[in-house]
Amino acid sequence: MAAWPASLRARLTLWFTLVLGAPLVAFAVASYEIFETTLLDRTDRFVSDAVDAFARELSAERRNLPDAPAAARKTVEEVRFRDLQVVILDSVGGVVARGDTGAPGAATDHPPLDVAQLARVVGGAPWTPTMLTLDDATGGFRVHARPLQLEGTPLRLTAAFPLHDVDAMLERIRRAFIVGLPLLLACAAAGGYFLARRSLSPVAVMAERAGAISASTLHERLPVPTAGDELGGLATVINDLLDRLEQSFLQQRRFMADASHELRTPTAILRTEADVTLSREERPATEYRASVGVMRDAARRLTRIVDDLFLLARADAGHLLVRATDCHLEDVVHDAVRGIRPIADQKGVTVEFQGITEAPVHGDADQLGRLVLNLLDNAVKYAPAGSTVDVVLAPAPHGWSVQVTDHGEGIPADAQGRVFERFFRVDSARSRVETSATSGAGLGLAIARHIAEAHGGTLVLASSGPGHTTFKADIPSGTARRPA
Repeated sequence: MAAWPASLRARLTLWFTLVLGAPLVAFAVASYEIFETTLLDRTDRFVSDAVDAFARELSAERRNLPDAPAAARKTVEEVRFRDLQVVILDSVGGVVARGDTGAPGAATDHPPLDVAQLARVVGGAPWTPTMLTLDDATGGFRVHARPLQLEGTPLRLTAAFPLHDVDAMLERIRRAFIVGLPLLLACAAAGGYFLARRSLSPVAVMAERAGAISASTLHERLPVPTAGDELGGLATVINDLLDRLEQSFLQQRRFMADASHELRTPTAILRTEADVTLSREERPATEYRASVGVMRDAARRLTRIVDDLFLLARADAGHLLVRATDCHLEDVVHDAVRGIRPIADQKGVTVEFQGITEAPVHGDADQLGRLVLNLLDNAVKYAPAGSTVDVVLAPAPHGWSVQVTDHGEGIPADAQGRVFERFFRVDSARSRVETSATSGAGLGLAIARHIAEAHGGTLVLASSGPGHTTFKADIPSGTARRPA
């Protein structure tokens, strides 16, 4: 069994040929049947009309002659039809009279009629008007037999018309179809191959261009043949995919660079402090304690950064596990406010909490606490000394909203769209050295948004301007969404 073509171009050509060839073959078969039926119907009408005319002449001759056989012989001699041979049989199948075809002495191209065979076939037929075909090696005869009562004498009038010309015409039609159909299918296959090649040539160009695109050449794009057709739409979709891949690669490179930069600072502090401490054989205990304290703070910062990166990696992979239980959001916010107050007191910032008495939710209390703590840490970090950070817990359409507002300088307009990006800081130099409840690496807001989305909620920058910045987290009160 032949294998199905592997090439799309060959498959399209084959399908095009099959789809066109099947109707052509069906049309040829139907046309041949129509031709054959039409020719036989015309022959039958001619033979029937000739028999009617002959029967009238035979009746007229019988009135002038003494008996029926004489009238039959006289009529077959005088009444002749082109290519039609008349044979008159008696009631038992005997030949009473037989005529020739055409004019007297005219030659015929048809083989002679086997009268004995005709008598046997017609004699065995019912005594009713009958139309049948008498077969022979060269096409046969179309025979019309009709019973006839001639002055009380039963006779059977038969007329045989040769089908050799009809068979020859049908043979020419068959040959024309046998020769013409393969030629038409060959032309259709060639045209289908040309059309498939022409239609798929843009796909080949796109495939070649796509094969040449690598991680270092993601800025290149596929050519768009025609914007309005399917191939143009395919090229546009692939180009959009390449845009997203390029952005993902850029974000990944930026993430790796920022992560390396953030991790370098605490590791450099650890190495430098250790080198300085070990540079002298003996130091006072106070200096050792101070050095160890510095290394401890650097290790804590390093641990927080690694934990934050690990959490974001799990969130990106869809494995941020939400251990949802029935809890109260007001307790979560209250604990976060109490935890941030020591840091706020060091800056001279007051944290005030205004909320409703009960806000039941079904979520992960630890992660929700981290979300609120990250918002508070960000607010305290940028709040000026002597100002207040306002925390408001209020009802929302499908749950509860937590709003955290600081009264600092606000976020510049050109930076507001990037505040949730990883490692983004409006003032990177200050955020590295200030006391913080989070890593201080610009990951707090990104982590907070992931936690909100994992609970089916949202976290947005509600407003920001000179003197105020408000972040708003909406947490639904229903079942938390568990990532697949």
